[in-house]
Amino acid sequence: MARILIIDDEENVRYVLRRILDTAGHEVLEAADGGQGIEISKSEELDLVITDIFMPEVEGLETLREIRKIHPDQKIMVISGGGKSGYLDVLDAAVLLGATEQIAKPFSPSELLAKVDHCLAPG
Repeated sequence: MARILIIDDEENVRYVLRRILDTAGHEVLEAADGGQGIEISKSEELDLVITDIFMPEVEGLETLREIRKIHPDQKIMVISGGGKSGYLDVLDAAVLLGATEQIAKPFSPSELLAKVDHCLAPG
């Protein structure tokens, strides 16, 4: 199946995502922060990057921009439990910045896999 990089500062979130994606047959790599995720994206062939938005150090929108500079066609899904902040919905902002797909926490395994399938679909 696909090689997917999960970038999230919360170990339990990475664990849950890995379990869902492993069960679906995907190969999963993990990064605990945006900086580490950017470095992995430089050296690994990836089909999809899934990144949290709110992280310490290098946050998700910066991670998205940096990975886009390295791999302009990289498929990237953003996740967040932060919801709306004032008039700005960070997930919608991420899509405007080039995210392929977005998903809000909490989500079901089937919802996650449907979004992953959408990202990985040809075309």
